[in-house]
Amino acid sequence: MSPTQYILVSLPLRIFDDDPLTSLAATVGKDNGETLPFSIPSFKIGTLDSLVQHADDLTKLNAQCEAAAAKVSDSLRGILDGDEDKAAQQKLVNDKPTDHYLRTFQWNKVRYRADRPLGELIDTLKKELQNLDNDVKAKFSQYNGVKGTLATLQRKQTGNLSTKSLTPIVDPNLLVQDSEYLETHLIVVPANARKDFLRSYETLAPMVVPRSSVQVAQDDEFALFAVTTFKKTSAEFLQKCREQKWTPRQYKYVEGGREEEERELARVTKEERKVWGEALRLGRTGWSEAVMIWAHVMTLRVFVETVLRYGLPLEFVCALVRTTPKQARKVKTALDSAYSYLGGNAFGRDKKGRVTKDDAAITSEMAAAGLGDAEGGEYTAYVYYEIDLP
Repeated sequence: MSPTQYILVSLPLRIFDDDPLTSLAATVGKDNGETLPFSIPSFKIGTLDSLVQHADDLTKLNAQCEAAAAKVSDSLRGILDGDEDKAAQQKLVNDKPTDHYLRTFQWNKVRYRADRPLGELIDTLKKELQNLDNDVKAKFSQYNGVKGTLATLQRKQTGNLSTKSLTPIVDPNLLVQDSEYLETHLIVVPANARKDFLRSYETLAPMVVPRSSVQVAQDDEFALFAVTTFKKTSAEFLQKCREQKWTPRQYKYVEGGREEEERELARVTKEERKVWGEALRLGRTGWSEAVMIWAHVMTLRVFVETVLRYGLPLEFVCALVRTTPKQARKVKTALDSAYSYLGGNAFGRDKKGRVTKDDAAITSEMAAAGLGDAEGGEYTAYVYYEIDLP
């Protein structure tokens, strides 16, 4: 199933003889996408200089919205083991599909009063997005930390003899403890080197207690031996073991250690499930909030760009085109063919009536001034924005 692509288009009413939305839908073509009305309130316009600044601020904020939504999407996918379908099920806005929210979008007049200055609305949206981003980052960082701790504990329980905990394996009676001169070492030896170890361990270093080797445990890969040496030659013995690729394991018997490890594993397992649930809930909320903020930012972008482009009195039609990434190219081509003349000197037509960009200098100047498709850096003769949901 092809992903959905959304396009916002704004055009001046003066260019239409019939119903603007019907004409726009006919231009797009029903085979290329569905054209829906997109409601935009009447905001305070302010000065031309402030509008140019707002356009620049909104371009940056839009990129931040896209990044925040992508981060939430990646985080959801991460805690759901990469299952795209399960992640998609969590991507709701106000407990409804994201597509439903965008198709029926209405400006939230309670949360963002349309009678406030544009700069104030932009600042509010920016702060909300930053707070959301920080919350999501903190919670998923916490989850990844707990998940890592649990994985380490599980490896200690289920790994091979070179990594797993020795607490439930080693009988303390095998160890020489509280001796002034002697100590017991635990050495992990690959299974295929077992005979070599038994033949040579006594001569690896001076003062190894003869015939002190005891096999403590064995798995598919390794054997674990206990060997007793005099403390004064312990360091040399351990170094010689390492040179033979035999791994010394640090171990100290602690009364009740086995029970404590089991309790710790149970505690962290419970903590991981708890934080997983919190992260999932925050991921759902984060997606909902990110999309809502993004939709309001896009609404302001269309409004500001419409004023800068078409001037006053402000009479325009705005539509949301619901299409696919593949069909979006056809939508753009159809729109260019019908409305490129709005670009004035930036566009011309050849003898066959095809649109040509005949003045690259004017085109680049307009793009540099913030007029046109800021994401692609390409000037568009009309207000046109794509929304790429991750």
